[in-house]
Amino acid sequence: MPLPFLTADRAFDEASDGVALPFDDRDRWRRPYRPGPWRVGAAALLLLLASYVLFATMIMALANSLSAAGICMAVALLVIGAALRLLRVGVWVSAQGLRRVGFLTTVSLAWNQVGELRTAQQPVRWLGLPRTVQGQALVLLRSDRRGDAPVPLMTTHNADFMARSDAFNRAADTIEVWADEYRSP
Repeated sequence: MPLPFLTADRAFDEASDGVALPFDDRDRWRRPYRPGPWRVGAAALLLLLASYVLFATMIMALANSLSAAGICMAVALLVIGAALRLLRVGVWVSAQGLRRVGFLTTVSLAWNQVGELRTAQQPVRWLGLPRTVQGQALVLLRSDRRGDAPVPLMTTHNADFMARSDAFNRAADTIEVWADEYRSP
């Protein structure tokens, strides 16, 4: 019995080979994969922390400590913003180009600036921490900068693909198809 709320999986299953993504509007920025359980779990824990801080804000406001309540509200809003930004981190594609969204930075490249995308076996960072392990990475070589080191877009050991190698391979293939479809020769 198919589950109707799993539309992303069904769309990938029904897509034919050689088609980038089965969406109508290719001008919208889309992530070609679902966020991984590590990323969603971390965001859920941050939102749980924000709920406790908001509860403390309410208690302080009821106790007529408005300055402390204001500080707690600001902290809660920062935590909620961090959780939402954490969910946006990843690689996004559209007809305009490729976008790499980090926690603090976002870099957008037009498809004509994307030189080569390839999967490489290399040491990768484990969950974004300084510790490295052997894994795969989808690396980007820019066409407008000769001699630059390849930039890893996503890895098998980041928060989206930890213990999900099939999802990594599918996402890497999808991004490569987008690049082949929109990059000018």
